[in-house]
Amino acid sequence: MWDAVLWLYLINGVLLINHEIDSAYWKEWELFRLPGGHAGFLILHFPLLFLILYGLLLVFQHSFAGLVFSLIVSFGGIFAFSIHMFFIKRGRNEFKTPVSLFILASTFIVSIIQMAVTLYFLNKGETI
Repeated sequence: MWDAVLWLYLINGVLLINHEIDSAYWKEWELFRLPGGHAGFLILHFPLLFLILYGLLLVFQHSFAGLVFSLIVSFGGIFAFSIHMFFIKRGRNEFKTPVSLFILASTFIVSIIQMAVTLYFLNKGETI
């Protein structure tokens, strides 16, 4: 059953990373008024991508920390979907292409499932 957490984490990680690639296209740093422009946005992603990949390694090792990372990635996916839907409902045009919406919706669905499976494992206490 740990395979379920691993594959959900991997799928969600790929979706989130693709969303971040899409975010660069839409100049998300302007949407969120982040300092540093394009360069700041890229620099911000070094630790984010490292943490996503490090968390995958921890899930692979069946560790408690991996489950914590899995929850964080799940929350991240739900947040990404929610905040972008908020902006879209307020009339913003970013992320309204079919592929952008597909990535966001898929991220939301996978995040919900990943969170449920992760919480199940945390509740069972099955770590190495």
